[in-house]
Amino acid sequence: MAIGALNLTALAQPTNSMNPNKTQLATFGGGCFWCMEAVFERLPGVKSVTSGFAGGNTPNPTYEQVCTGTTGHAEVTQIEFDPAKISFEKLLDVFWQAHNPTTLNQQGADVGTQYRSVILYHDDGQKLAAENSRAAAQKNFKHPIVTEIVPFTNFYPAEGYHQAYYDNNSSAPYCQVVIAPKLEKLEQEKVIQTSPQTGVK
Repeated sequence: MAIGALNLTALAQPTNSMNPNKTQLATFGGGCFWCMEAVFERLPGVKSVTSGFAGGNTPNPTYEQVCTGTTGHAEVTQIEFDPAKISFEKLLDVFWQAHNPTTLNQQGADVGTQYRSVILYHDDGQKLAAENSRAAAQKNFKHPIVTEIVPFTNFYPAEGYHQAYYDNNSSAPYCQVVIAPKLEKLEQEKVIQTSPQTGVK
């Protein structure tokens, strides 16, 4: 059963806020949310990562509905982070390294608008940071970046079995063939740590 929409805009603090008692939210789509979740939960300063759906028109969509490509939603990860330990700009840096932002509506064998590359900003500070980061990241790619930068509206958490998917199903074929090599590469490049960091205070 899909969980109801969470309108989290009011909870997001400005990106320049460094109040240690406040966390902020970032919402990114970069292909399959299982992949992106496994990456971001391995960053110190990240409190939680939730896989879900955003950017569409259908309320309370199920995974099966989103997979049809008719709901308008993208698979996304919503990241709660401590800005005193990791900046939104650093999350953006990892975002560009964790997927291919130059392929329209596709990541590897995953094809469809639900796999589009998208940054859903929670405030004007995030919008500006995302636009600047996209421009800076372009030099690292041969082809034009096609990542959308759009305002956040609603977020629908995916079904429970999608949460912490890699950590709970690391021996599954998709995890072994797609996610594990991505994590290994990012670990070798010292982009992420070897084990999940979420929940660490």
